[in-house]
Amino acid sequence: MTTPTTASPALKEIFNTARLEHIASEMSAVYPAFDAKAFLRMANDGLAELSVMQRMARVSECLHAVLPLSYEASLDVLRDLAPRLNSMFVSMFLPHYVACHGRHAFDLSLDALKYFTRFGSSEFAVRHFLRDDLERSLKVMHTWALDPDEHVRRLASEGSRPRLPWSFHLEPIQANPELTATILETLKADSSLYVRKSVANHLNDVTKQHPDWVLDRIEGWPLQDRHTAWIARHALRSLIKQGDPRALAVIGVGGKAQVRISELKVTPAVIRLGEQITLSFKVQSTLEEPQRLVVDYAIDYVKASGGTSAKVFKLKTFDLPAHGCIALSRSQSIRELTTRRHYAGRHAVHLLVNGERLGSTAFDILA
Repeated sequence: MTTPTTASPALKEIFNTARLEHIASEMSAVYPAFDAKAFLRMANDGLAELSVMQRMARVSECLHAVLPLSYEASLDVLRDLAPRLNSMFVSMFLPHYVACHGRHAFDLSLDALKYFTRFGSSEFAVRHFLRDDLERSLKVMHTWALDPDEHVRRLASEGSRPRLPWSFHLEPIQANPELTATILETLKADSSLYVRKSVANHLNDVTKQHPDWVLDRIEGWPLQDRHTAWIARHALRSLIKQGDPRALAVIGVGGKAQVRISELKVTPAVIRLGEQITLSFKVQSTLEEPQRLVVDYAIDYVKASGGTSAKVFKLKTFDLPAHGCIALSRSQSIRELTTRRHYAGRHAVHLLVNGERLGSTAFDILA
């Protein structure tokens, strides 16, 4: 039996005591009057009980508590601090500071978010300005979509996502995706993969409530452009997993798969948490001509209540020749994640081809 893998450090440990000391040291370098002792005393108080986002907020709050400066003067100090920080994720406390203490100074604060996003991301912070004044904020973000810096362009798309993870939903944009359409149109062939991923994620958010709006838009895009085609493929991933005919057509898949599945299995069939499974099977074409296939798989994860919750994973998109046969496999570690806890019990695994379930197997996680 495979030896369980060592658990990765919790994400919240990005903001550990050593990192707080680093922040205090660099603050003292750019602002010699900084009260590092008071900052560290407050920032470390009850740190172990805080989540990663709570720790980020704690740093922002403690800086504000010990900086005897106006908001404008504090921003000058924090601008000097930003390039000295040794973690892009950690630097996100800087835009958090802006969101908490700068919403009275719209122009100054939006300019600060544009600057700070180059060192991490201002995606969470800008949403507070969108919630306060949607029209005015989107007007600024439309200009960001034209910026030469990829971090700023990404902020235009990522910050205005309707359902950004770890943040509140932007209900007006959820209800009316036309509000961010200009941003998405501007970025639909962006040269930066960092930006394209954000545009695709933004559109995938929209498919949850307005699938036809997304399909209408993408079907009118120049999909011969490789960057645009990449965005379209990833933006439609949820619809493709559901077997939506229009989404499948966009990526060149012609509907129901004409195939036979054999030798479908998960090995080992019984594991402990931290071990790895391998899903393997064969796909045999029953068609007289080539066909494009999208193969995914879903795991029904056991929940604490004893019920299950399905999660679909991408596996492979490929062209299968007439009467061709291909053997496929995918290995996956079954370990604790910040986004998923695992529970003992039988976990069904379903094979999806062009969105249709064509076979099932299972594995067991021991207590």
